Amino acid sequence: MNIKNILSSAGALAGLILLCIVLSILSPYFLRIENIMNIARQSAINSLIAVGMLLAILTGGIDLSVGSVLALSTVIMAILVKNYNFNPIIGIIVCLGIGAFLGFLNGIMLTKLHLPHPFISTLGMMNIARGLALIITKATPISGFPKSIQYFGAAFIGMIPVSFILVIVVYIIYHIFLTKTPTGRYIYAVGGNPEAARLSGINVEKILIIVYTLSGLMASLGGVVLVGRVNAAYPLAGLSYELDAIAAVIIGGASFMGGIGTVWGTLIGAMIMAVLRNGLNLLGVSAEWQTVAIGAVIIGAVYIDVLRRRAEAKVK
Repeated sequence: MNIKNILSSAGALAGLILLCIVLSILSPYFLRIENIMNIARQSAINSLIAVGMLLAILTGGIDLSVGSVLALSTVIMAILVKNYNFNPIIGIIVCLGIGAFLGFLNGIMLTKLHLPHPFISTLGMMNIARGLALIITKATPISGFPKSIQYFGAAFIGMIPVSFILVIVVYIIYHIFLTKTPTGRYIYAVGGNPEAARLSGINVEKILIIVYTLSGLMASLGGVVLVGRVNAAYPLAGLSYELDAIAAVIIGGASFMGGIGTVWGTLIGAMIMAVLRNGLNLLGVSAEWQTVAIGAVIIGAVYIDVLRRRAEAKVK
């Protein structure tokens, strides 16, 4: 982890701590252990999707399809388990496989069709996956799942949500992947300077395909947690989840220009969003004003990135 990434994560952590201090002063309920565990549970789905989004943003790209991928993969799982009596574990594996496959298609479209930006390929996939989810379910939710599918979204170990334990395990794996493996270092290199990465012998197309495959995988894993939490799969699940994931990554210190960002910064970003929403709920702020607040935070985080880039340019 380089100095830029450390400073970005430290800034996000300082923001999270300050936010918690302010909310604990404004609401006597904020620091109760039940509320803290509720925040951890609420942040889990966005955290899982955001770590996949981080990979795309590290390469200077974006994945707009994650919410729709979540919806399509989970409704297919639901149909297999509920209508065709598939083993729930097989259903989860199929769900994850579909998410990874749709992400793989995003990567293939971007690299093999030579589309100018992943915005195009993932926007197309966003509409295709959402449309298919609506078609195969006839726009009808599917509910009533066995305990094994509900486990990752609804179960607790002691007072700790299983979903948040899953997040920590996933983030440790991705931290090791990005910092200790050649592929992880190549992802940063591609985001820092794609042409230089190509000239140094890195297979940029392969890296991009891996990145978008993993992003799709994480979207479907977030879907498994969502289905477990609400005990239902529905074709309109995941609407605007891509925006929440992008916000978590950027708030956590990653740069839209690519090459800068960490998994722990992304987790802090997801926690900031969950804490902010939870605190505003405790204070009785309406959903409309909560949306305004989240938007202001995102703009502020991007502006900080702009200022950082300008400062680096002046130093150079």
